[in-house]
Amino acid sequence: MGRTVAVVVPVFVFATFITYALGAVSDLSPAGLLLGDAATPEAVAKVDAQFGLDRPVVVQYLDWLGGILRGDLGVSWFNSISVTDQIFQRLEISASVAGLALLIGVVFGTLLGVLAAIFQGSWFDRTVTAFCTVISTLPAFVMAIGLIVVFCILIPLVPSAGYVSPSVSVSQWLSLIVLPATALSLDTVSDLARQLRTGLVSAYQENYVVGAVVRGLSRRRVLFVHVLRNGAGPAVTILGMRVPSLLGGAVVTESIFGMAGYGRFAAEGALRGDVPVVQGTLVVAVVLVLGFNLLVNTALLRLRPAALRGT
Repeated sequence: MGRTVAVVVPVFVFATFITYALGAVSDLSPAGLLLGDAATPEAVAKVDAQFGLDRPVVVQYLDWLGGILRGDLGVSWFNSISVTDQIFQRLEISASVAGLALLIGVVFGTLLGVLAAIFQGSWFDRTVTAFCTVISTLPAFVMAIGLIVVFCILIPLVPSAGYVSPSVSVSQWLSLIVLPATALSLDTVSDLARQLRTGLVSAYQENYVVGAVVRGLSRRRVLFVHVLRNGAGPAVTILGMRVPSLLGGAVVTESIFGMAGYGRFAAEGALRGDVPVVQGTLVVAVVLVLGFNLLVNTALLRLRPAALRGT
């Protein structure tokens, strides 16, 4: 765990430096948003000084990094409102959709992968493989449009757009996030099911599993004690790779489903040239990805002793 943290901290510092440096070399200025094209050089210099952009880049970065550690991501050039406040106002929406998408992916990906491994070579195994191959080729926005057509138009079961906080109505909140979450989850279902099936089939062929079967252990005990713990490593690793995809996919799905979430906020900030908003959303994405990878590495460390005992 200590080694993982020792890697995460330099990665975080490097990622934040690159994030800030890209904004610094972009030649974008708050004066362009606030004053327009007719601004005088004196007015531009005054606005730059107001936002601290007249200092050396390294000094600006260190000051910005210190703000990050305090939870301060600066203020928007567009409306002078705290970026931190704006992000957290929208993060509930994206966290709801991405969290449900991850839950759907883990539940159905695990179920399909385990059953395909248990019944390897059967019609069910072939069906799962074909299903995962098909859904892995479909972009999230295609699935989103298809789900809207089926469940909002042909069979009007849920609303097609909008968002309601769970503090207002849990049922309405769930009805509004289930379609975008499903559209985002299919890649996770596909990758997790295929990796888990491959890992479990390989584990079933190991000598320690054959020995457990010969000793008369039940199929359930063999699966959960020996096979699943030792064959799930690649599938768990896949989960760490899915978080960036969920965050990236949120930009498209939130636009399709009319949600003013984190992804849409980041896209709008980029289109306006609002550098602090873009930098702030990137930093939050980096923190989420690194944090989730820490959880994945912790899970792998718990699985690794079982694998070592089996070899």
